Amino acid sequence: MLIKKWEKLPKELQIDEVKPYYEFLRKKNFSLFWKRVFDIFVSGIMLLILFPLFLIISLAIVIDSKGGVFFRQERVTQYGKRFRIFKFRSMVSNANKKGSLVTIENDDRITKVGKFIRKLRIDEFSQLIDIFRGTMTFVSTRPEVPKYVDKYKPEYLATLLLPSGVTSMASIMFKDEDKLLEGKEDVDLAYIEDVLPKKMKWNLEEIKKYSFWRDIKIMFMTVFAVFKKSNN
Repeated sequence: MLIKKWEKLPKELQIDEVKPYYEFLRKKNFSLFWKRVFDIFVSGIMLLILFPLFLIISLAIVIDSKGGVFFRQERVTQYGKRFRIFKFRSMVSNANKKGSLVTIENDDRITKVGKFIRKLRIDEFSQLIDIFRGTMTFVSTRPEVPKYVDKYKPEYLATLLLPSGVTSMASIMFKDEDKLLEGKEDVDLAYIEDVLPKKMKWNLEEIKKYSFWRDIKIMFMTVFAVFKKSNN
């Protein structure tokens, strides 16, 4: 997870808009080293503990609807690398070919089991696999699909200096993102023009505030936000 030397970065990241964020993060390499150690240790322990739950969820998903257990969609992570994310499938098979790449509230592609696991964000648990592999981290900018990354303004590319994350302040603030997009004629366009810029404002601010202990704080905030939403 250590930040590469400037000249080793992909050319598209070697721009003036990214450099201030890069210079800040380069000074945090020691902290980023321990962030990776934490990711490996905690994700490994959690995968072992949650294995029985994973089996139950997997069984429920395949009984509820046709298709595989996981939703493997291509996303973008550190330095613009592409990877296929692990998410428990909460929608009908091939849902990305039957509508927008973002999900709105009351989306008819969501399955019965999917509605439950999305409410508690259980569908995200399988991303522990991505964290253990190093394609993701616990706290950082949520990974976007290439289609949306292609629309990034130059400054937004600074978020690609770090691996993508399971949660972030933007994720907490926009936990009801699906409601913001409900009723929009063109959901993809509404996301790119209205929601993405607001989320990126939070993501860029968080880079400037990065610390290992702030990551821990955001993880706890995420847990509280999920339980608050589920109780509502």
